[in-house]
Amino acid sequence: MAKRNKILVPEARKELDNLKAKVVNTQNPIHAKFEAAKEVGVPLKQGYNGQLTSQQAGQIGGKLGGNMVKELVKIAQENLSKKS
Repeated sequence: MAKRNKILVPEARKELDNLKAKVVNTQNPIHAKFEAAKEVGVPLKQGYNGQLTSQQAGQIGGKLGGNMVKELVKIAQENLSKKS
């Protein structure tokens, strides 16, 4: 089983996975990580990925994280405009 980062609100895991999937336009939240890796040229595979360098692993997280922040900003802007 893949190691997951600990989140502050464990109940939010499902929604975080859905956000990741939305960011990369896929219905499968797990597929999001592989799409991000492919985009940045990191050879991520199912199962153990101990051959990846820290830099490669950071590229995947950075790609997903950066796009997630952009999506969250977009959602917040849409919600603010609805309230006005």
